Amino acid sequence: METPLDKTALQAKIIDALKMIFDPEIPVNIYDLGLIYEVNIDDEANADIKMTLTSPGCPVAQSMPLDVKDKAMEVEGVNDVTVELVWEPPWTMDNLSEEARLMLGMF
Repeated sequence: METPLDKTALQAKIIDALKMIFDPEIPVNIYDLGLIYEVNIDDEANADIKMTLTSPGCPVAQSMPLDVKDKAMEVEGVNDVTVELVWEPPWTMDNLSEEARLMLGMF
């Protein structure tokens, strides 16, 4: 009998993997920067990731979504990954996690 898919655990593993990707200009990972808006897992273990960048003119606009897909695909149990780059809502400093604020000395 096949074990049921634990979507929550798979989502957590993907988020942990995405925390290994750092913004090239700011020494904070992209998850704590608030660049990852959603990580959804379907019944076939496919991940749908919605992300943004700090600005549309960001120098990594072409490569960052590919890095996110590659890193998520490395997670054991993931079948496929789709990354959608979105601009709404726009990224603001409010997206920063408390960890990122501490790292950047914003308290």
